[in-house]
Parts: sequence; C-alpha cells; structure tokens
Amino acid sequence: MAAVTTVLIVDDSALVRKLLTAILSEDPEIRVVGTAKDPFDAREQIKALSPNVITLDVEMPKMDGITFLRNLMRLRPTPVVMVSSLTEANADVTMAALEAGAVDYVEKPKVGVADGLTAMAEELCTKVKTAARARLRPLDKPLPTVVKAAVSLQTTDRIVAIGASTGGTEAIAEILAELPPTCPAVLITQHIPMQFSRRFAERLNKLSQLSVSEATDGQAVLLGHAYVAPGDQHMRLERSGAKYYTRLAQDPPINRHRPAVDALFESVASQAGKNSLGVILTGMGADGAEGMLTLKNTGARTIAQDRETSVVWGMPGEAVKRGAAHETLPLSVIAQRIKDWAAR
Repeated sequence: MAAVTTVLIVDDSALVRKLLTAILSEDPEIRVVGTAKDPFDAREQIKALSPNVITLDVEMPKMDGITFLRNLMRLRPTPVVMVSSLTEANADVTMAALEAGAVDYVEKPKVGVADGLTAMAEELCTKVKTAARARLRPLDKPLPTVVKAAVSLQTTDRIVAIGASTGGTEAIAEILAELPPTCPAVLITQHIPMQFSRRFAERLNKLSQLSVSEATDGQAVLLGHAYVAPGDQHMRLERSGAKYYTRLAQDPPINRHRPAVDALFESVASQAGKNSLGVILTGMGADGAEGMLTLKNTGARTIAQDRETSVVWGMPGEAVKRGAAHETLPLSVIAQRIKDWAAR
C-alpha cells in the first residue's frame, strides 16, 4: 500500500474546511491531520503536525495567502496546492502563488460549493498526492523585466514546441528569459485554466526578449515570437507555402486536457518535421509523450526535462520511457540547447 499523505487544510470558510476534509478523507492514501482558519492558526498547526501537503486559499483574513506562502517557502518549504476561485480578478494572485512556490491549484466552485467540491474530488485528491511527491524549486530571485529589441516581422523557417503541466509556468519562464530575439518561433502548450493563459503570456512577455502573446486563430507564426495556447483551446501548427500559422480549436480534450501537448506536438511533426525542436517539461500524467515520439520519428530534435529539476517527472518521464527524447537535460541548460540548435 502507498504511503499515506498527511494534509493540513487552510481556509477561512468553515464550510470549505469541512467539505475538503470529507473529500480528502475518502481517499485511503490521504489523512487530514488538521485545519486552520487563517495563516497564523496555520503556522502553529504546521509546527505541531508537519503535514506532507497544505491546501491553501489565497484570500484570507489577517494575512493574505501569497505573503503566507512566501514566508512558508522561505522558512519551512512544504508542498502547497492552492484551492481558490480562479476568476479573472484572481488570475494575477494565483500566478503569483505559482511564482512563490505553490505546486498546483484547484478551482473552488463559484456557486454551489458543496456540489462543486464533491465533483472535483478526483482532481483534488490526485493533485494533493502528486504534490506530496513534488520536488520543490528553490526560491531564486525573481526574473528581471527585460528591455526588448525591435519586434521582428520575419517568417520563421523553424519551430520550437514546448509542452508542460504541473510546475511548468516557472520552468517555461526560466527558458524564455534566456532566449534571444532572433530565436525561431516558440509555440507553448501549458495545462492552464482559460482565466490564466492571457495573464501567463503577459508575464512571459515582460521576462523575455521574445514577443510573447496568447495565440489567436490564424495568427502568423514569426521569428522572435512565442505563442501561448489559450486555456480552453487546442493549439496546432498549420503551414501554407513557406509560412506557418496557428490553428485553434475546441475539439474534445486529449489525455483529459484542452489544450493538449499531444495536439501541438503532432501538428508540429506534421507541418514542420525535421525543422522543429520539441521540449517536454515538468508535469503530471503522460500528455505529450506520444506526440514527442512522433516528432522524433519525423526527424525533429527532442528534449525532456530531467527528473532532478522537474517538480513532477510525469510527462517527461513518460517521454523518456517511450524512447521519445534524444536528450534528458536539467532545466538550467535547456535554453542553451535551444540556442545551439537554432544556430546550426
């Protein structure tokens, strides 16, 4: 039998604390060891109980969840799953939580909390157990905002495709911060809710010399640009003559995800083939592994993030297991490998 994951629930709502306790306690591999109504209460419970995982709301009295999270990661690093309302207004806050070290997030229902939380029970339990096995990233200094060169309007003859899930927002930011404005076009599929993808693209745009945007349907794919798949649509690559375009669609989820990394990788294999580079980063599950194998079989170069630097070595691990990756590399050298490939 798998080891039991101990959990502390932190939420100012007594109803939510009760519901989360009931949901998590249904899983025999999870034991709720305590609940806390605010960060000060949580601090004492953490000292006394040493939970494996903490579920945390971002909006609480006395101290906001982000301040609490930053303090926690500095003083007593512990895997955290954010459980909050993923509204447009909360998008910046939840992105800040991921930047501060949260492993993952689950959407708290906007209405009908009891029914909604029960409906998301499988997702919540899976993410809590995954968080318990996660490798927490050290808190580095925030990536600086860059001064951009003039935006290129040149077509690109090569494509970089990046796929990620749990832990991927920070991994992608680290890679893009090192890529030059002359880099081939970068297409990004990150498992992310639709409320977040535009904010995610905006944050990447501030950190990178590339021009980064949330993709739109039929958008020209250009040198020195990066395109983030919207949170509720698959993004695929399409070619017309010598030019590439994005194609967005809301066809059914693949591997339970929309956007799916496999959708991106399969299209890049079909449209760009040996003129492409595929990168699969940290994430739970197997999405992207089969698509990366297709990329490799068409002559593309393929890279998987290594176990040691992945928050969760699910997706890259599956790619390695299937023989889909030419190289398995630590996150810190992937950007340089992309630059080396682009310079050939």
